[in-house]
Amino acid sequence: MRETPDAGESVKTTEKSFDILEYLLDSDGAQLTELADKLGMAKSTTHRHLQTLHERECVVEEDGEYHVSLRLLEFGEQARNRKDAYELVMAKVDELAEETEERVQFIVEEHGRGVYVYRATGEHAVQTDLGIGKRIPLHSIAAGKAILAHLPEERVEEIIERQGLESITDNTLMSREELYEEFETIQEHGYSINNQENVAGLRAVGVPIRTRDGGVLGAVSVSGPTNRIKGERFEETLPDLLLGTANEVELNIAYA
Repeated sequence: MRETPDAGESVKTTEKSFDILEYLLDSDGAQLTELADKLGMAKSTTHRHLQTLHERECVVEEDGEYHVSLRLLEFGEQARNRKDAYELVMAKVDELAEETEERVQFIVEEHGRGVYVYRATGEHAVQTDLGIGKRIPLHSIAAGKAILAHLPEERVEEIIERQGLESITDNTLMSREELYEEFETIQEHGYSINNQENVAGLRAVGVPIRTRDGGVLGAVSVSGPTNRIKGERFEETLPDLLLGTANEVELNIAYA
């Protein structure tokens, strides 16, 4: 009879499986030997993990190389669609992208990081490699700071302790003092900005989307190159447009 592993072994086994999935995701596929070497695992152990993941339809094997499977798309879609309010926001993201002709994204906080839930691109939107589901430091983006500014302080401290304040560009805010000062400005004006704090040459304006009980559902932001996101457009036009959008979405959420 097969022995039942203790709790510690079970957790480590699960962690290794997720390490494999994350590596396959980040590297766009890998062969068995590469996986074993990069993750510091024996080839036989790595192969057993891959066999199990393949049996559960979470990976596919193509010409000796393993990739994450479309089975994971089902998990992601369920996660994204489980809240009806998300659909209300996504519809407005599409409208904003068409009106601004820039890139517009809806981001939520999960496990202390920003997660791209939905994105739409206007006619002149710049392209980046941040796809749906990608995770990003909250303190370095407009949407992330809009979320942080409206979370309870104890939750913000938990996030900072867990994730740190990583330097992404020379403009990234890296101290609690700077962040909390900016939070006060965000709360006063209702919107946040990202002035090349995550990508050099890119600016963004973001607004939080509040729930009927005063919580934070997520945030929407418009981003574009500094040659277009500047002056009155950066300081007035986009903030006013986003604040109006947030107000409309929040009313729809409250009375849906």
